[in-house]
Amino acid sequence: MTHVLQLGYLAFEVSSLPAWRSFAQQTLGLSLGAELPSGGFTLRMDRYPQRFFIEPGPLDDASAIGWQVADRAALSALAAKLPDCKLGTPEECAQRKVAALIKFEDPSGVPTEVFCGPELAPAAPTPVLCSRFIADDLGLGHVVIGADDPARSIAFYRDVLGFRLSDEIRCVYFGHDVDIAFFHVNKRHHSLAIGRRQRKRIHHFMLETAGIDDVGLCFDRALQSQVPIVQTLGRHPNDRMFSFYGKTPSGFQFEFGCGGREIDERGWQPTTYDRISEWGHHPPIVFAPREAKRS
Repeated sequence: MTHVLQLGYLAFEVSSLPAWRSFAQQTLGLSLGAELPSGGFTLRMDRYPQRFFIEPGPLDDASAIGWQVADRAALSALAAKLPDCKLGTPEECAQRKVAALIKFEDPSGVPTEVFCGPELAPAAPTPVLCSRFIADDLGLGHVVIGADDPARSIAFYRDVLGFRLSDEIRCVYFGHDVDIAFFHVNKRHHSLAIGRRQRKRIHHFMLETAGIDDVGLCFDRALQSQVPIVQTLGRHPNDRMFSFYGKTPSGFQFEFGCGGREIDERGWQPTTYDRISEWGHHPPIVFAPREAKRS
């Protein structure tokens, strides 16, 4: 089976480029990459020259999720399983800075790209962080998407793309039914999670740092920049990530954390958890005065 190696990049179509430029650099601590012909830009965090593509448009959602495979042989083997996929043009490969790519939609219509041969920079950008982003061979982080038919999407990512189940969470979280499956492609606990369809294709993406201070500093920067906090600081039971959640300028969420658990395939047994968090991750609105909740 052809296995995906990592989450390579995310592309977003956004209605406010200035808001994203400020948010990405000043709140998340990402580095500006290249200016794009569309007027958009790319973002860096490690030796990969383009982890995020920020393009102008009204969608305010993910416009592509890019997954890396080992080489052209692996890409060709995967393409043979996907009769509706399209081969990336030389121009598209040059923009993505990869040797080759294919494009298709997943079972819920999420635009997906699989590539090989990324160009790598000699060094990571000078970090704004105290430590560094946990990325490189583990990928940029993780992404959580919604599915019209979760069972169908789970089967596609598992059986066609070679993702492996890490665990599941099924519970009620502040009145919302949660049923999410988490998948890994390398040692990172999960690079992808799949839940029920929501308003946008993407629920959130996650960035991980090597130090707890960077999480606290990002939380402070988010507060100072009036970035809406969706879930307070907390720790998850499955990946052990210490993190918080906020809203991007496009309305979907980001998670910023540290201390994520790594997968050891030897003897790994997927578990079903009955809670989102060991502690924390509370929506701030539940603590707001009653008058504020009504406004």
